Amino acid sequence: MKFLWIGLVLLGAFLALSLWTFWLAVRPPRILIGGTPRDHGLPFEDVAITSRDGARLAAWFIPSGGTAADGRGTAEDGHAAAADGRVTSAAGAIVLLHGYPAEKADLLPIAAALHPRFATLLVDLRYFGASTGHVTTLGYREKDDLSRAVDALGQRGLHRIGVFGYSLGGAVALLAAADDRRIRTVVAYAPFSDLRVLAKDLYASLWLLKHPFSHLMRLWGAIFLGADITRPSPEMAAARLDIPVLLIHSRDDDQIPFAHAERLRAALSRNGRAEFQLSHGGHNDRDPDFERRVVDFFAKTLD
Repeated sequence: MKFLWIGLVLLGAFLALSLWTFWLAVRPPRILIGGTPRDHGLPFEDVAITSRDGARLAAWFIPSGGTAADGRGTAEDGHAAAADGRVTSAAGAIVLLHGYPAEKADLLPIAAALHPRFATLLVDLRYFGASTGHVTTLGYREKDDLSRAVDALGQRGLHRIGVFGYSLGGAVALLAAADDRRIRTVVAYAPFSDLRVLAKDLYASLWLLKHPFSHLMRLWGAIFLGADITRPSPEMAAARLDIPVLLIHSRDDDQIPFAHAERLRAALSRNGRAEFQLSHGGHNDRDPDFERRVVDFFAKTLD
């Protein structure tokens, strides 16, 4: 009987630890970046997007530096276009999705680089930044949130849509693009390929226990979020894409192992319009020419 009680206590402790790590994953401490487009000399409008389940997603809409009411003109004209909320330009627009657990302000340098050519919509993913939502679902509901952001651009007369996503944002971009044909091109920087694989990577120090921890993550998701949030995976979604995709990843990434990029490259292998570029440094590092590479890809695939 004593050994039975010891076993039950150990099992309870194991389940409690697993639940705690799951809860920490879906409610992590948020990183506040600070700043607004104004700090980069960019005209902008605060936008609120309502998700399918009622979460309020905070966003900034930045008109293209060359956008005017008639689709041509100067940055000053772009201010006017932003004020009335709609443009008739055929120019493209890029949705920018930040990483975990940051906020949209982290992508302002990329928005500034895109500004001369494209309108941009920077979105705080649910739970992060100024958005509401009790938890992050790590891509499961966020992919539908991205489609709502595409709706918001369509209401402004912008229908040629690309998406830039960093880390979690890159995974969301791949997931959404597989189902939303309005997304014409994607740049995914350091995304994970599969939450189940990532969980085993994160729990690698637990040796054999990493497998039950990974399975329990799915169980807690089903209990508390009503779904297996690991499916579909970005890898599964990538295999369905035939649009231009640029995947960027570093071999020295200290948070999302390079093996995830290899899995995604394999999933994209049948897509003749998919490209891969190496970056350097850790997960939060960007090469000096990073913004130029992003702008060049969108100019080639969306202009």
